[in-house]
Amino acid sequence: NPMPKAPPRTRRGYGAYVVGDVHCRLDLLDRLLALIEADVEQTPARKSLLVFLGDLIDRGPDSRAVVERLRTYQHDRLKPYFLAGNHEEVLLRLLTGERGILSSWLQFGGAECLQSYGLDPASLRDVGETAALAEVKKAIPTEHARFIGGFADTLSFGDYLLVHAGLRPKVDLSLQSQSDLRWIRSPFLEDESDHGMMVVHGHTISPAVEERPNRIGIDTGAYRTGVLTALVLEGTERRILNTAKAEVGTEPAAH
Repeated sequence: NPMPKAPPRTRRGYGAYVVGDVHCRLDLLDRLLALIEADVEQTPARKSLLVFLGDLIDRGPDSRAVVERLRTYQHDRLKPYFLAGNHEEVLLRLLTGERGILSSWLQFGGAECLQSYGLDPASLRDVGETAALAEVKKAIPTEHARFIGGFADTLSFGDYLLVHAGLRPKVDLSLQSQSDLRWIRSPFLEDESDHGMMVVHGHTISPAVEERPNRIGIDTGAYRTGVLTALVLEGTERRILNTAKAEVGTEPAAH
């Protein structure tokens, strides 16, 4: 009989708070950070990482404020790490002047993002693409572009691999394409093979944290459900903190 597999564990002496797709909900981000800060005070012995799995921006109302809050975030017990989602990727590509993606970005949350930076997306309709891209570039402060441009693609943490979207199954981590790490859904979501580590990801919305033998999905659709989730990892333990528990007596809206 094969030995039962040991449960995945974090780096010794370390914990992590892994946060799913924020999508500009500053209200939920502030509430979740307060829960995380209260939680980390209960565990004085360990060092903790605070990891965001990408898609901080777009869709919700407060892109600019969310980016500023996290760009300047400091806490003596939490070391922040940021991974790039597909929404950050598209914004960075627009800022380098890439053509052909602006109109789809505006439909998938970019319009709200620009509004938060004081640019009326309707004003881009009547100018050519080159002029529109120049306006987008002007609207995003350099320090925000630099902050987002510094996001990593993956973070290995003990037996866990943290990533925005997932992995291409049966492909070594060193050979994964950046586009899969930020965009993949199928075949990753259906795949049941052992990736050699437990993959924690966002990107694909599920009604609750989705725990599978080889992956854990933590994007609970904050921008439309009001539930922003953090997965707490320490040793072999896993817990969940989310903004739903803080809303006593309100039913989440049906979607």
